[in-house]
Amino acid sequence: MTESSADSRDGNRKAWNRLARSGSLFARTATDEELRDPLRVLDGRGWLADGVRGRDVLCLASGGGWQSILYAAAGARVTVVDLSEEMLRLDDEQARRRGLSVRTISASMDDLSVLDEASFDVVHQPVSTCYVPSVEAVYRQVARVLKDDGIYISQHKQPISLQVSHRNQRQQFVIGLEYYHEGPLPRQIDDSYRESGTTEYLHRLEQLLGGLCRSGFVIEDVCEPMRADWSAPVSHYGYRGRFVPPYLRILARRRVRTSADDAASPAIWVPTR
Repeated sequence: MTESSADSRDGNRKAWNRLARSGSLFARTATDEELRDPLRVLDGRGWLADGVRGRDVLCLASGGGWQSILYAAAGARVTVVDLSEEMLRLDDEQARRRGLSVRTISASMDDLSVLDEASFDVVHQPVSTCYVPSVEAVYRQVARVLKDDGIYISQHKQPISLQVSHRNQRQQFVIGLEYYHEGPLPRQIDDSYRESGTTEYLHRLEQLLGGLCRSGFVIEDVCEPMRADWSAPVSHYGYRGRFVPPYLRILARRRVRTSADDAASPAIWVPTR
C-alpha cells in the first residue's frame, strides 16, 4: 500500500467515525418494523430466494447496525467487517439490544487476511468500493473468503455519478471529471453524492464488471437502483437521480475452484447450475 493510499484509508476511517457519531443517514440502525421481515428488506429482488438461515454471511464494509442486524434476525451467522470502529460499535450495541449474535472485525475491505479462506456462503457489500483505489483488490479478497458457488451481492457508485462536478445556470449537470481519471477524486462543487471528509476513487465499468469476472466470479444479474424523485428540489439528490444514475448493484457467484484456478488462469471454472 502506498503512503497516499495509507493516508486516504486513515482519513476515511476518521471521517466515518465522525459520521457515525453525528448520526449519518448511513449509520441508521435497523428498526422494529424492518426486523419483522428482515430478508425482504435486505433482498427486494429475490437474489437470496433460498434464505440465509444457518448460513455464514459476511457484511463487508457495512458497519452501522443495519445490515448485520437484519441478517442475524433472518437466522444467519453474521460477521461484519468495517474500517470504522464507531460504525462497528453500532453493530455491537444493536446486537446486544436485540439479543442477536454478530461478530465485528475492524479491517479494510481490500485486506481480509484476518478471515479464513472459503468461510462464507454470502458476502453482501453496500456502496463502499469508492473508498479504495483498486476495486479488483477487493474482489480478490472476496473471492478468497467465499465458498465455492457462494453469492456476492455488491453495490457501487456509477462512474458518471462521480464525474459530475456541478450544475450550471440552467440546472444542467456538468461532467467535470475525466472518465479515465486516476487517483483520489478532487473536491467538487456539488458534493450531494459525497460523504463529508472522505476520499473517493472512480472505478470504470470495465473494472466494476470485468474485474469481477477476472477475479473468479460469474455475474448473474445487474440492476440500477432508481433514486429519481420528480417532486424533489434541484438541490436534492432525488432531482439529480432523474438525470444521473447513482448506483450499480451486482449479483455474482463464486466459480468453483479447480486445480487450474489461480491468478494466472482466472477463466477456468466448473459450472454447477
